Amino acid sequence: MLHTRITLPETGVSILTYLQTNEACEETRRRPLVVLCPGGGYKHRVPHEGEPVALRLMTMGISVVIVEYSCEPAVFPTALNEAAEAVAYCRAHAEEWCCQPDHIAIMGFSAGGHLAASLGVFWQTLPYGKAGRPDAMILCYPVITSGEHRHDNSFVRLLGKDYPVKMPDVSIETHVTSDAPPAFLWHTWEDEIVPVENSLLMATALKKAGVPCEMHIYAHGPHGTALCNEESCKAHPHDHHPENGGWIELAARWLKNI
Repeated sequence: MLHTRITLPETGVSILTYLQTNEACEETRRRPLVVLCPGGGYKHRVPHEGEPVALRLMTMGISVVIVEYSCEPAVFPTALNEAAEAVAYCRAHAEEWCCQPDHIAIMGFSAGGHLAASLGVFWQTLPYGKAGRPDAMILCYPVITSGEHRHDNSFVRLLGKDYPVKMPDVSIETHVTSDAPPAFLWHTWEDEIVPVENSLLMATALKKAGVPCEMHIYAHGPHGTALCNEESCKAHPHDHHPENGGWIELAARWLKNI
């Protein structure tokens, strides 16, 4: 495994690599790569949605880069530019990292899901162009809407003093076009922090734009359960809902098949 921290040259954001080598398999093997954005309400980046997820994906033949994107007091579009550079950097280094340059997905949890979805719909407005466009989005109980079902604190921190005016500009479901990449979404019906309507609105927008989408909604479980096990969930053991943990295998299979 190649595990290192790299500071990207333009935005100065740091990324952590979890890259598999071909020492134990055929030299020509190329793997999908996930650019991972943990959640944390744009206040911080929570650890349980970072390394545990990266290590699990590696067991399924997927390399991972975690983006240490900026949170408050940084405001939009700082983190978006950082995520775009991360994707572009990964694509430029795909060959040496034994990765597939056309299977680079961005994955985000909660507010990190908002960041991932933002890149999916705003990539063409950024200086990296198609190099910064993810080939797929994996959105895990994502913050999507700034409307009725919003997670208010995420937008307050993301927009700072411009919050009252600019909220519509970052309500993802209203900006989806046919240029958005395919998406995989999962959520729990019982999520009281980021309501399931966020994923439902995103899926509806993707359908309207003709963008392929796979979505899984689990009946039970609180917000923020990541891998839904004791290693990645701070909830009481009774709230882990390990039956939801199959989402990552479904997402990995979906990514490999796009």
